[in-house]
Amino acid sequence: MSFDRELEEKVKEIETVIGQYLPKEEGYQKTVVEAMNYSILAGGKRLRPMLLLETYRMFGGQGKVAEPFMAALEMIHTYSLVHDDLPCMDNDEYRRGKKTTHTIYGEGMAVLAGDGLLNYGFETALKAFSLVQGEEEWRRVADALSIFAGKSGIYGMIGGQTADIEAESRKDEMTENCLMFIHVHKTAALIQSAMMIGAVLAGASGEEIERVEKCATNIGVAFQIQDDILDVTGSLDLLGKQTGSDAKNQKATYVTLKGIEQAKKDVECLSEEAIGIVSSFKERNGFLEALIKRLVTRQK
Repeated sequence: MSFDRELEEKVKEIETVIGQYLPKEEGYQKTVVEAMNYSILAGGKRLRPMLLLETYRMFGGQGKVAEPFMAALEMIHTYSLVHDDLPCMDNDEYRRGKKTTHTIYGEGMAVLAGDGLLNYGFETALKAFSLVQGEEEWRRVADALSIFAGKSGIYGMIGGQTADIEAESRKDEMTENCLMFIHVHKTAALIQSAMMIGAVLAGASGEEIERVEKCATNIGVAFQIQDDILDVTGSLDLLGKQTGSDAKNQKATYVTLKGIEQAKKDVECLSEEAIGIVSSFKERNGFLEALIKRLVTRQK
């Protein structure tokens, strides 16, 4: 099976899992649930749940305990995008080729939809406890929840978003260290969360989990740099979202600091190191290695 066909099949598998955990659109809270489901069903790469599942399988994980975390992680990621698109943040009209949540449901409901996805993400992750038995498996789920919470919060994604917002007010003072902090926390944190949770749930050792975290950091930073590159070189039709927003907002990016050619080289270097880490484990996952390679050359 070709990589593209296998990728398509895996996305379908993940979509099925996510669909099983979505809230029902009913009751007086129906509108916010509709907005939540609209946001999460608008498409996307499903990269984070895919990385979670493939890492889980690489370390010999079996069963369905990873599934609540897969759905929960996509909910957390989606809530961050819903809030990121708001007029008070990036003020974007399109996401994943569709109108953003606030343009359809209004700003207030979009805020609530993001809040709902955040909270429901934790409700969903907690369902993993009902899928395991025994002290060891319970401990793994608890450890995974700790990672899930930490990487999503003020010392993870939210911390990175905070630094990003504050950096916009001092564009001329942006340093490479500050930009790397933003990339590692705002983007890489959820990728770290995905791969580390997969490893933890499968019973990986502490040393293996540390190596997985380093691999995920490289993937996340490379992914964000490539995103910065595509904001310069891509198009709305190809990406499904507006391009040139960084330049329009006079936002400092990796491309503006290092130049597009160096940015491309760094994406390749980071990705090669990540693949080297993944391929060093006892059991190799060829699809996971190919997926990381694809992130280097992706055009959307």
